Amino acid sequence: MNSTTIWTERFKRFFLNNRFVLSLLVLLLIGLNIRVYATVSYIFLPVIALVKTMFLPVLLTGIAYYLLNPIVDLLEKRGIRRSASIVLLYLIVVALIALLVTIVVPFIRVQIESLLDNFPRYSKQVELQVAEIVGSGLFERLRQTFSFDPAEYMQRAAGYLAGFFNNAWTRIGAVVGAVTEVVLSVVMTPLILFYLLRDGRRLPRYIVKFVPTALRGQTLDVMSEMNQQISSYIRGQIIVSFCIGLLLYVGYLVIGLDYSLVLAVFAACTSVVPYLGPAIAIAPALIIAIVTSPIMLLKMVVVWTIVQLVEGKFISPQIMGKNLHIHPITILFVILTAGKLFGIVGIILAIPGYAILKVVAVHLFRWLRRRSRLYEPSPGGGE
Repeated sequence: MNSTTIWTERFKRFFLNNRFVLSLLVLLLIGLNIRVYATVSYIFLPVIALVKTMFLPVLLTGIAYYLLNPIVDLLEKRGIRRSASIVLLYLIVVALIALLVTIVVPFIRVQIESLLDNFPRYSKQVELQVAEIVGSGLFERLRQTFSFDPAEYMQRAAGYLAGFFNNAWTRIGAVVGAVTEVVLSVVMTPLILFYLLRDGRRLPRYIVKFVPTALRGQTLDVMSEMNQQISSYIRGQIIVSFCIGLLLYVGYLVIGLDYSLVLAVFAACTSVVPYLGPAIAIAPALIIAIVTSPIMLLKMVVVWTIVQLVEGKFISPQIMGKNLHIHPITILFVILTAGKLFGIVGIILAIPGYAILKVVAVHLFRWLRRRSRLYEPSPGGGE
């Protein structure tokens, strides 16, 4: 055996047949690709523009699809053709929207206008009440006892809340400037949704045609599990949010809190985001309750606590179940990280996005484990 053959065998043994070294080489190639693509990122500008343009219509279409597809499937099982079922469902949705616009929206608009007009006064009253508490001597005793100044933190909190909502109303004006994009998205959504509801079941089979034949079965399994995760989350979260809004509206009406419908709708919308949503939704209700009276504040806290207990102990376990299998601490970190990276869109899409990545990672790990044969049972029968 000559020296060339010997070096060739050593190279194969220590590099090509060494999974650790091979893994490092793969990671190195991935890093080099990322570096090259980052350097010439300008060539992806048309693709990025296309993604930004289609993002909102596709997002709205996806949410509507997962909400309406079970109804279309049910109508089809009852003997109604799928296209006719979709048209019938569209007519029902249009009728419900028209009813909502004519009855509920005007009442909400009046409450929102009144709240916007009175919010500066509410903020000022909160600051005055904080100043009154500070001057009572209670905070001075706390400062001397615990060596910190709670008055400063209370004033900061009041100023932060007032600034947050004042900026929120300013940002609403900026959102109105993007009305053209929203209108186009709303117009495109029903058109895309119609074809997705009609032919959506064929989409996975069409996609797997681009996958190698040996991986098509596993790819269909991954897509099926991803579909189940997304559908469970979207349907469950919207139903939970609706229940929270309804319970809060009834509770606010019982205690006589002002702007009960607006506050309940706001809470229902923000509850789409787990954990962080309720913390955001309670802020305006707290301010209005504080301004009204201390008794109203106590009543509001009681109502909010009861609703959160009912939602956490009964509604979410029954509707959401344990489909996502994600620990609450993981959910919190995922939401915070996604919000830091992508803003409000990241917060909304954090959990379904994480669920999809988790499905892909689990199946990829199982595939690599079978290929590597590193996790086979030992000859002695142990794990």
